[in-house]
Amino acid sequence: EVRLVESGGGLVQAGGSLRLSCAAHGFTFDVGAIGWFRQVPGRDREGIATITLSTLTTIYADSVKGRFTISRDDAWNPVTVYLQMDNLEPEDTAVYYCGADKWGFAQLSAPDFHYWGQGTQVTVSS
Repeated sequence: EVRLVESGGGLVQAGGSLRLSCAAHGFTFDVGAIGWFRQVPGRDREGIATITLSTLTTIYADSVKGRFTISRDDAWNPVTVYLQMDNLEPEDTAVYYCGADKWGFAQLSAPDFHYWGQGTQVTVSS
């Protein structure tokens, strides 16, 4: 079992920055990749960035490419994955979730992920 805990959300003005953290606890050797997703009411959960833990391969959604950076630390229990968000826009306002994929093949599709955190709110004011 893997437990994910997000932190770092908050309120920021447009053009500002935030860094989110996702700490993965438990049987983390069972985790191949960790991704960041966001969701607003009435819409599907959107995948925005994923990192494969062993190879450090990263994938980004077009909507955040060049503004957001995903990275991880060197530890394995917990594993901590970061999402550095720069040049934030009001359209980035959402609840942000991290998800963990067992096999390391998942990209940006939420159904491919097996574990989820509780989410952290990010609000960008104009």
